[in-house]
Amino acid sequence: MSSPHPDTGELGRSRRPDEGPLLELDDLRTHFRTERGLVRAVDGVTLSLRRGESLGVVGESGSGKTVLSRSIMGLLPDSAETHGSVRFAGREILDLSMKERRHLWGAEMSMVFQNPLNSLNPLMKIGKQISEPLRLHLEMDRSTARETAAELLRSVRIPEPTKRLDQFPHELSGGMRQRVMIAMALACGPTLLFADEPTTALDVTVQAQILEVIEEQRRDRDMSVVLVTHDLGVVAGFTDQIAVMYAGKLVERAPTRTLFAEMRMPYTYSLLKSIPKLADPSHTRLSTILGRPPDLVNPPRGCNFAPRCPYARERCHEEEPPLESAGDPDHVFACWYPVGSPEFRERDAELDERGHRPESFEAVS
Repeated sequence: MSSPHPDTGELGRSRRPDEGPLLELDDLRTHFRTERGLVRAVDGVTLSLRRGESLGVVGESGSGKTVLSRSIMGLLPDSAETHGSVRFAGREILDLSMKERRHLWGAEMSMVFQNPLNSLNPLMKIGKQISEPLRLHLEMDRSTARETAAELLRSVRIPEPTKRLDQFPHELSGGMRQRVMIAMALACGPTLLFADEPTTALDVTVQAQILEVIEEQRRDRDMSVVLVTHDLGVVAGFTDQIAVMYAGKLVERAPTRTLFAEMRMPYTYSLLKSIPKLADPSHTRLSTILGRPPDLVNPPRGCNFAPRCPYARERCHEEEPPLESAGDPDHVFACWYPVGSPEFRERDAELDERGHRPESFEAVS
């Protein structure tokens, strides 16, 4: 991994100071009306991403990660209500018609879905599924589209690509199906790629290969990537910045290296501690986050994480903390008593003295 440079991103990539952001979200909100009430799945997210950069969106199931990416793409059911602003390459796209969005899908922005077996057509051969967007968006003839499809499979490290074109999805392994999904998403050369839990249900070795393929394609194509996952370990070496979501809200955002070195939100710290470590002895008890995520129809008063946070105080249960910076404008978080603060240390000492310190939180030096 290359070292940071004043004019580069966390992984040594150009930030193009003369260019504006490729993607800009301003107070993005996505709500669903249900019989129980209004579900605030995405609740006021603001962030930006430059061309060629990668963003990791992290959080537990139900935190709003997938709904956020689908809100940007416009892949939501009719029951969804989306408000705010989504600007792509300087153009407002939130209110585009379905016909207008189809010109963006594939050609400008694409998505690698979580389960390739459900996303690929089981009755259609791989070659045809990859060729369709090439013929639709790039107006290739059948022969050229097939040759390009084979080359795309080769670029994502699928062996015998010409042979795979004539196979059905069920004839491929899970890792190869995911690579096919990546090839399809990249077929028309999009400038923005969403990867929604692309390593789910894959073994560790294949997970690493898939992430390396996405990173390799991002670098070669000068493409921006939004990597959606529940695992902070997945985004550690493959993103420039990380946005942590909880209960539909952005609770911490920072450059990747800054986040891991100086994370401030107790929820972020808890996610990190829940990752199993190779250095731990066998049968070491896994750290967990106690409790359950809040009901998005009736969220708690104050900080949404307060009912599960052992460091919460009375103010946390009464007032919602704003998303703000503690000096570094690129690092923002929403917490009244962030990790490492005097109040946090005081509470940590109290819990330690009583023997009640949760396993998912350790003393911060």
